[in-house]
Amino acid sequence: MPTRAGTFAARPAGYLVQVANPNEAEAEGPRRRRGMFGSTAHANEWTNRHWSSRLLHRVGESAAHAGSGIVAAILIAGWLVLGFTTGFPGWWQTTLYVVTGSVTFVMVFVIQHTQQRQTAATQRKLDELLRSSEPADSTLIAVEEASDADLEALTRQHVAEREQAHADSD
Repeated sequence: MPTRAGTFAARPAGYLVQVANPNEAEAEGPRRRRGMFGSTAHANEWTNRHWSSRLLHRVGESAAHAGSGIVAAILIAGWLVLGFTTGFPGWWQTTLYVVTGSVTFVMVFVIQHTQQRQTAATQRKLDELLRSSEPADSTLIAVEEASDADLEALTRQHVAEREQAHADSD
């Protein structure tokens, strides 16, 4: 499979990524920016992340897997059978509360971390769209880093623009 000289580069996971050929003439088509990640494999990017980030994502991926719901249902059924056979003793309830509380506590951090990374990635994508669009307001790039007062002022400005557009359309 051709790499740089051709159009596609193979990734170890079997994905194909279109790679811009720097030798192609501009007349052949629009030249795309390669971006900061190029065509590196996910595994290389993955190992550069902090170990705790990788761990939280692995736990999140495991919890999101379709089979994890089946495993959870089997464990709950087994735990209920154990409770029925032992008469629901105090240790059974204590263990149940400790396990469910611990799993909930850990999953809060897993979900929060994953959601924060996805939000940050989405913000970077939106920033790139703003950067590439001529008529877009470039002051909105990385607006999530602005102060609360700036965000309030921006909100008031956009509400006023929306009301003006609505008045103009009537």
